[in-house]
Amino acid sequence: MAHKLFLLFLISAILTGRSYSGSIAIYWGQNSKEGTLADTCATGRFAYVNIAFLCVLGNNQTETLDLDDHCDPYTNGCTGLANDILACQSKGVKVMVSIGGGDGSYSLISSEDAKNVAQYLWDNYLGGKSPSRPFSDAVLDGIDFDIEGGSPLH
Repeated sequence: MAHKLFLLFLISAILTGRSYSGSIAIYWGQNSKEGTLADTCATGRFAYVNIAFLCVLGNNQTETLDLDDHCDPYTNGCTGLANDILACQSKGVKVMVSIGGGDGSYSLISSEDAKNVAQYLWDNYLGGKSPSRPFSDAVLDGIDFDIEGGSPLH
């Protein structure tokens, strides 16, 4: 009986040691009182930070990045976030842009529209070289799709 209890304890210890606790994600950018992006990453609490939200895209609309009062991407006011993004990444935190959100206006009207949106995301947030990148030359780690409505097409 004792060896069965020991074996159960050993298996529990192994499974606990291999758990992926600490892989918490947070949305950042919708509350001006939440502090800076760099401060959020410096807490050590998060493995992923989703910059939220790119809330208007597709359907021939002008893409709209809404970061509350943190910055205005349309006057190049968010280029300063590049240093915060790099600070987060240097701590091992993955930084992504979140598209959609509850109040978002997004839809894809065709396969061509979907390709255009994908190209826009690549050029402006990932490895592309658009001259109008909202976060300057900072390259994000990915895209978070927070799609809460729309059509399953495209």
